[in-house]
Amino acid sequence: MRVTLTGATGLVGANLAAALLEQGHTVRATKRSSSRTDHLADLDIEWTTAPLSDLDGLTAAFEGADAVFHCAAAVSIKAEVTPMLQSANIDGTKNVLEAVRKARVARLIHCSSTVAVGLSTDGSDCTEDAPWNFADFGLADGYATTKKQSEELVWAAKDIDAVAVCPGFMFGPYDVRPSSGGMILEVCRNAVPGYSSGVNNFVDVRDVVDGMILAWEKGKRGERYILGGENLTYGEVFARISAVAGTKPITMGVPKWIATVPALWGDLTEMVTGKEPLLNSNSVNWGYAPGFRFSSEKARRELGYTTRPLDEGISSAITWFREHDMVGPLPRFP
Repeated sequence: MRVTLTGATGLVGANLAAALLEQGHTVRATKRSSSRTDHLADLDIEWTTAPLSDLDGLTAAFEGADAVFHCAAAVSIKAEVTPMLQSANIDGTKNVLEAVRKARVARLIHCSSTVAVGLSTDGSDCTEDAPWNFADFGLADGYATTKKQSEELVWAAKDIDAVAVCPGFMFGPYDVRPSSGGMILEVCRNAVPGYSSGVNNFVDVRDVVDGMILAWEKGKRGERYILGGENLTYGEVFARISAVAGTKPITMGVPKWIATVPALWGDLTEMVTGKEPLLNSNSVNWGYAPGFRFSSEKARRELGYTTRPLDEGISSAITWFREHDMVGPLPRFP
């Protein structure tokens, strides 16, 4: 079958394209004129230049597609909804929906996020029905807000056959920027002084894209599916990364009050320069959030979603980073 992807140059989209091609589908992908695609040269993708702001370009790219996977999104650690987030995550999704209508695409698979679900208040794992309560914990930042709003736009489009998937924190190959794989690189380089006390849901990106294809094939119209893996503390996931890479483990926890010092400096530089810092108060809040735990039981039950050990995702990411000269020699331990 013929499918079209947005966001194919990113971690999710690239792995999705690879999985779809392996299954024998024809893959067309939209991109910006400035997008880097050299890391995907081994994939037989039909590229077309059509940024999310180009409704006519998107419509042309979607023509003849049996399905559209909307994976493109902007990410930021800034607290407010920036023009970039508004343009990509809100206005871009509006254009994708309109292009799906005009091209008469049979099904849209919208890549949302666990940030569009809710946070646990009692230590239990959140399901797709958890109410969105990020503001209660000071975590309703620009990214979470716009990802939630973009999913709401999909549900408001009652005339479109759509399903949404909500991936967790993903590790794996094709992470060229890098995105979430930056955590792996920092841990491997011994560039992390310690770990925060928060929790997150970590998953191999290849499991996520398999789940996305299952959502296309088996997902119920109007339903969302959490595609996650293991709920781990940052200390636990750092230990897993160190063990797989063979580098020195990070054994020290960092109290939140200590982390707020460099975070305040990041806030100041962001205020003065307008540029996104490496760390700010918003990202510190995320790092110490205890409620970011999720259940993928619905996806397992309705889609047949399965996950492999997280160590395989970590290993595949490290291997890919090494093959693309993104790691350098790692300090070995012991």
